[in-house]
Amino acid sequence: MRYLLDVSALLALGVFDHELHERVSAWVASLHPEKAGLATCSITELGFVRVLAQVPQYGYTVSEATLLLSRMKTAAVPRLTFINDNHDCSHLPGWVKTPKQITDGHLVALARGNGAVLATLDAKIRSAFLIPERS
Repeated sequence: MRYLLDVSALLALGVFDHELHERVSAWVASLHPEKAGLATCSITELGFVRVLAQVPQYGYTVSEATLLLSRMKTAAVPRLTFINDNHDCSHLPGWVKTPKQITDGHLVALARGNGAVLATLDAKIRSAFLIPERS
């Protein structure tokens, strides 16, 4: 199974002092590297860099956040691959009814269209895989 990480999951994976880092790291560690893959896309990568550079508690510059992402993409096991975004608004799922659902719906459809599933920490996103709590 291939998983497209949403911004929150990507942040939790990459930032060691993120409150949900252990949860995401434990899930990633449980994946079989030959049977599962992780992915990013333009939206999730840009969101990752924006949040790290914008939120004072993280204290990253744009360059530092971009470098961290680059290191994650080469060091992650399973490796982070990139999904090109070729979906326009016509691909939004029917359940998208509010502005807050647009990006989530887009990522769900993008993942599905590329043989993946959106992995998230947000239980409200339909058709997404909820990264499990640590046991």
